[in-house]
Amino acid sequence: MRKINTYIDHTILKPTTLISDIEKLCAEAKQYAFAAVCVPPNFVKKAKSLVEGSGVKVATVIGFPFGYAAVEAKIAEIVLAMVDGADELDLVINISAIKNGDWVYLANEINHIMPVIKSKNRVIKVIIESGVLTDDEIIKCCELYGVAGIDYLKTSTGYAEKGATIEAVKLFRLHLPEQVQIKASGGIRDHVFAQQLIDAGATRLGCSASVAILQGAKAEGGY
Repeated sequence: MRKINTYIDHTILKPTTLISDIEKLCAEAKQYAFAAVCVPPNFVKKAKSLVEGSGVKVATVIGFPFGYAAVEAKIAEIVLAMVDGADELDLVINISAIKNGDWVYLANEINHIMPVIKSKNRVIKVIIESGVLTDDEIIKCCELYGVAGIDYLKTSTGYAEKGATIEAVKLFRLHLPEQVQIKASGGIRDHVFAQQLIDAGATRLGCSASVAILQGAKAEGGY
């Protein structure tokens, strides 16, 4: 059984992030062997240098947090992030387009983005903000992004009213192709909830409370 640290993207995305925050995040990620650090785009290069040789991946966000930037702007962000050394791109797709039922726009968006990321063999996690979507909208996202060749479907940015839920992860798993993994994020603050999300089908967890989650796991004998 995988240890819980291997599921965690140790995350800081607040707009007031300091270089010292990034240094602490990366030191903790190396100490606890987290899967990745997830940092704002302007800190990718710094994070990459800090985790070099450790096996910890560097992830960043694209179109964050609302997803309504133009496709061309998102592609520019992706290219710059990859140049700076990002291994994984957490992309917020156009949430407004989902709410307006504009699936043609969304298909066009992902079909333009996928070749850019895959040409460099990077990992893409698509964020759909499940907390503001209906079950039908979530299922349609699973169908659209499931065939697009993405690596992960991700629940949330952490900036909506509602973050990850066990129900959303189960719905993802039910409607996604087997090869598409699930990242749960938003409001994961203790080991019990983290483990419930893993049990529901999540294979990555986006957390800022990663160390506390790990300490909880140790206390319960799960690490």
